[in-house]
Amino acid sequence: MSLLASDVNVAQNVGFYIIAAAMVWGALRVVTTKNVVHAALWLIVVLGGIAAQYILAAAEFVAVSQVLVYIGAVMVLFLFGIMLTRAKLGGEQGLNNPGWVLGIPVAVVLFGLLAYVSIDAFEDTTLPEPAGPTPTSAISDQFLSPYLIPFIALSFVLLAAAIGAIVLARKD
Repeated sequence: MSLLASDVNVAQNVGFYIIAAAMVWGALRVVTTKNVVHAALWLIVVLGGIAAQYILAAAEFVAVSQVLVYIGAVMVLFLFGIMLTRAKLGGEQGLNNPGWVLGIPVAVVLFGLLAYVSIDAFEDTTLPEPAGPTPTSAISDQFLSPYLIPFIALSFVLLAAAIGAIVLARKD
């Protein structure tokens, strides 16, 4: 029995919505949890969902890069930064700004404005189909050629942040 293209699209859409729901739940938990370590772990769920969405879009290289760079490196750096500082690791009270309620209508208005501008600018424009598979070396050349210096500079900034966290956490 063969799968029709419409069956694949339905399965892909169902997978998209399941992953998107998990990402929205994880994002809500990131901003509502009172424990910073738990917030970082929920952020891993969101970043993993992004990698899964890339796999659904048949962009496996980008998905693996997402896992290696963001989940594997940046989140480990976040967790080391949290654990190396003298921050209390339990739940903390009084972290929320009392004016957080004002942020909800502002966020809704900004979302509506962004949706209107995006729809008005692009309407029903579609991206052209790629001619064929792109080799990994071509992707890396296009990505790293113009951004090599900022990439190296960012690595030094992250190294300085890690050293700074160690110096701050060190007992005198």
